[in-house]
Amino acid sequence: MKSIVLSIATLFLSFQAVFAQDISEKNLRKTISYLASDKLKGRGTGTESEQKAAAYIAKQFKKIGLAHKGDNGDYFHHFHFRKSSDPHGNVDENAPVINSQNVAAFIDNQAEYTIVIGAHYDHLGLGYDHNSLDANPEGKIHNGADDNASGTAGVIELARYFAKNGVRENHNFLFLCFSGEELGLIGSKKFTETPTIDLSKVSFMVNMDMIGRLNPEKRIMVGGVGTAPDFVPTVNNLKGDLTIKLDSAGIGPSDHTSFYLKNIPVLFFFTGQHSDYHKPSDDTEKINFGGEKDLLGFAIRVIESLDKKPKLAFQETKAKPEDTPRFKVTLGIMPDYTWEGEGVHVDGVTDGKPASKAGVLKGDVIVGLGDFAVKNIQDYMKALAAFKKGDNTTVKVKREKDEKTLPVTFQ
Repeated sequence: MKSIVLSIATLFLSFQAVFAQDISEKNLRKTISYLASDKLKGRGTGTESEQKAAAYIAKQFKKIGLAHKGDNGDYFHHFHFRKSSDPHGNVDENAPVINSQNVAAFIDNQAEYTIVIGAHYDHLGLGYDHNSLDANPEGKIHNGADDNASGTAGVIELARYFAKNGVRENHNFLFLCFSGEELGLIGSKKFTETPTIDLSKVSFMVNMDMIGRLNPEKRIMVGGVGTAPDFVPTVNNLKGDLTIKLDSAGIGPSDHTSFYLKNIPVLFFFTGQHSDYHKPSDDTEKINFGGEKDLLGFAIRVIESLDKKPKLAFQETKAKPEDTPRFKVTLGIMPDYTWEGEGVHVDGVTDGKPASKAGVLKGDVIVGLGDFAVKNIQDYMKALAAFKKGDNTTVKVKREKDEKTLPVTFQ
């Protein structure tokens, strides 16, 4: 029996290696290096530099041999909007119209149903949109190597894999690279409002956002697993040596939300937040290319397995848009969304924000905020939503073996 088990394990690991070899680390590096170069000036939505990024993605799709699935006989799905004029999302109706585009490509396997694989390619540009976490962001290039050149490169490599693997899958594939995500999931919302395929024929959607910083423990968060009954067993059976944290919710701060709200099952791949999030320091040299290759191999295993199933049944998860807390303040920390313990693990602290002024440090675990106990990220968000600017409270943290209560003033 022992030898049989070892043989099965060896066979499984060999399959992992095959999938990993089909993803080109060289191609990942090439795409991320270009998209996150100073030449593209942070890929701000509606800018000339963002158009260059879109043209690059379309060129890669064409080289792979994918059919275009834009709205005008090309790879581009066009949309326009008026930009929010302040940090609270209020829109000035007199503001100029911003024109942008998603990039869409298709593998037609003559199937009834389609799998959508997507990621956003925009980022914060030169830091003028009130969403940078840098102390003085304006005029600085925010290259966004992890957020989300990494996800965009992942979409291109998965497109290459499914086009060249010599297998005719049971589903069609739609590959989408969205713009406007950083301004409120605008590109994915616009696509789901005016899609170029029949969304009722989509089995599920895979979204990749910030997949370039796999840590030494190989922790990946997979969101949306509650949106279809097949997701949890499939992910758990195929994770290999990866450590997977599961999140059931279909609603989240990325583009899969737009598809979930159309009653489409979604999966969200994410390697975690870090201290370079939404700062000019999110650069290419900090990407773990081998780790991203491993994640994409895992994604292939999951997609290949689900491709063998009929159209997935959609399940509504507990978190609804109206239940999502609305924040009037920020503490100024980057939570570690892959953390498995109790509390909220602090992955980074922004200079000049309340947490920094209170003395919260990277590596601390927040276990309380004011009168609220914090056992998980949901508790933290609910607690944060209870405060407004000028409020004084305390934050309770565990720091190694000690517990500290620190005074906080929300700015």
